[in-house]
This record gives sequence, C-alpha cells and structure tokens, in this order.
Amino acid sequence: MLNPKSIILIDFNPLALFQTKGKIKKAYREAKISYLNRIRFAVGMFYFGMGLSFATWASRIPDIKTALHLTEGDLGSILFALPMGQLLIMPFSGKMVTKFGSHRILILSLIMYVLCLANLGLATTALQLSLGLFLFGLFGNLANIAVNTQGVYTEVLFRKTIMSSFHGMWSFAGFTGALVGLGMLALKLSPLHHFLIVAGIVLIMIAFNFKFLIKAKEKIKVKNEKKKLFVKPDSALIWLGVIGFCSMASEGVMFDWSGVYFKDIVKAPGPLVILGYTSFMIMMASGRFLGDGLINKFGRERVMQISGVMISAGLFTAVFLPYLIPCTIAFMAVGLGVATIVPTVYSMAGKNPTVPPGEALTIVSSVSFLGFLMGPPVIGHIAETFGLQFSFAFIGIFGVLIAFMVSKIRIAS
Repeated sequence: MLNPKSIILIDFNPLALFQTKGKIKKAYREAKISYLNRIRFAVGMFYFGMGLSFATWASRIPDIKTALHLTEGDLGSILFALPMGQLLIMPFSGKMVTKFGSHRILILSLIMYVLCLANLGLATTALQLSLGLFLFGLFGNLANIAVNTQGVYTEVLFRKTIMSSFHGMWSFAGFTGALVGLGMLALKLSPLHHFLIVAGIVLIMIAFNFKFLIKAKEKIKVKNEKKKLFVKPDSALIWLGVIGFCSMASEGVMFDWSGVYFKDIVKAPGPLVILGYTSFMIMMASGRFLGDGLINKFGRERVMQISGVMISAGLFTAVFLPYLIPCTIAFMAVGLGVATIVPTVYSMAGKNPTVPPGEALTIVSSVSFLGFLMGPPVIGHIAETFGLQFSFAFIGIFGVLIAFMVSKIRIAS
C-alpha cells in the first residue's frame, strides 16, 4: 500500500519541465491544507478537461455521422480506431508515467488530446476520421493513466476516499459538454468551430493549473522480480479490471450511441436528440459526487451490486419502451448505475496490498478503459446485423455480470 511518507514534493521549475529528476523541497505531509486543497482543485480540473474533451466529441457524433453519410456499420468500424490507438500505447503508458512522472505526461498528453479533438472537426472522409480517432485514443489513454495516478496520489495525501469526486468532475464535464453541444447545435455552429472553442478552453485550464500537479516519486522496493517479463497479476486486480470493463463498456455505449438511439429509435424531435445523453450525464455526475457517502453508509459491495442491477434495468427498459419519457428515465438509471463503479474499482486497486499502486492502477484502468473504447464499435456492428435495440439489450447483460462478479472481488481480495 502506498505510504504517504514515500511521496515527495519536487520544486517546480518550468525550464526543467522535461527533466526526469528535480530538487526535493519538502514532504507533502508538511504542506499547508490550503496548498493541498489547491492541488486537489488542480487535479480535479484535469479530470474536468478530459471529460469535457470527450463529451464534446460524443455530442457531435450524430452530426458527423450524417455529414459523412455513414451507416451504423460504417460508424462502428470507424470507432474501432479509438481502442486501436489505446492498444498501441497501452504497453508503454505505465512505463512512461513511471519514468517521466505522471505530471509531465498528463500535461503533454492532454494538450495533444485537445489538439486531436480539434483535428476531428477537419475530417471530410471516413479515413481521415479514423486516423484522427486513432490519435485521439492514443493520447486519451496516456492522459487517463496519468490523471488517475495523480488522483491516487492526492487521495493518499488527504487520507480519505475522494476518488469518486474526481470522477464526478469528469462526469460533470460530460454534462457540461452536452449542454455546450446543445448550444452549438442551436447556434448551428459546425463541429470544427465547436471543437476549436472547447480546445481553447481546456488549454487555458491547463495553463492555470499545471504547476499544481503532484510531482512525486514512489519509493517502493519490490523484491524478487529480477528481469521477469511476464508476471501473473493479482487475482483481485483481474476481477476489478473485468468489473471496470463491463461498467465502462456500458458508459461508452451511452456516450457514443445515446444520441443515435434517440434520433433513430426514439425519433426524438430536433434538439431533444441530445436529451438521453444529457439525462445520463446528469445522473452519473450526481451519483459520483454522492458516491463516497453512499459507500460509507451501505458498503462497497452492496452499492456496486445495486449499481449493476440499475445498469441492466435501465438498458432493458430503453429496449422494450423506446419512447421519449421512458427512455429518458431509463438513461438516468444507467447513469446512476455506472456512477460509483469505476471510482470504487480504481480506489480498491490503488490500495492493493501486494502490488505497487502505479502498477495496479495501470493494469485495472487499462482493462477498464478498453471496455469504454471497444464497447461502442462492437455495438455498431451488432446493430448493423440485428438492430440497435438488440445491441443495447446485449450491453444490458453487463450490469448483471457486474452484480455477480462483486462477490468474487470479496473472495479474491
């Protein structure tokens, strides 16, 4: 388990940003609470920037699909470029974060992430969109590993569970992105102009918060691991990764396909196409800000099991009652269902007693985020053959699996 005394504060020097070592200033435990709160705010804003960037892309998927004359199958194939980018960088992301520091990798990767977002608005062909999404996924995975490493460090400094609130910032950003997307649609701005505006906002947030990221180095000695290329992960981490995969696959489908579902299946009129996505994001953000309190009151196992059932119930309701009000309520249930699962999974991984936090987090978050990226393209191909409603029912099974696998975590941990 990560020892707060093993995290050191490094004197920040902009000219030495890309150096691998810095001068030790003092232990974080000696820092004033006001400075720790500023760190927490800065890390939260990086979560917000990532969520806003992805939500901005997701909010314009129906428009881009229409502009490029894509079928569900075409869109599904193109969306595969996102997990392909993640898979390419996945073997190296953890090592890069360890070698260069999560704060440096987070700054660089988030800057590239928003530049890739802006580039998506320039796509005029399926090939260009695929290439843009490949790079979007690549830098998104790097930023994901780095920002969650920062989240684990910050949680250790405060010595209480705050990971859910960080993911709440990501979700709140998604809700914000949905509202901004609705406004951009009302103003009839193109995806390119929309993406450029958001990219500029995120770059400004980086400029005001980057120097408050935690510059830390873990002093963890791992014995008897000399030059082993393949080490079997802890069984608890495997179960955590699978649970995270199922939850984030459900979440990813809601991001990428909720707008299409409301447009093609629910037949929502005009701007109400984005209603399903917006209602999902509102409830997911609310659930994450309330998540720590619920877990403390009812326990992690019970909250995660109920969450899994809510995911399945919501998706199946949307399938069997494809009308505006029932689907809106159903998507709200899915939002509440996915709210606390991933933050809980990441927090548990960071506190694994047998594996260093950085390694544990890399394993679990990579597997989890793979579900977030692979779920949407798989849905596209299932929808092409069996219909979009059937594909949503297929993902609905994942919620039941989550409720079942939670008991395995208890046994394995």
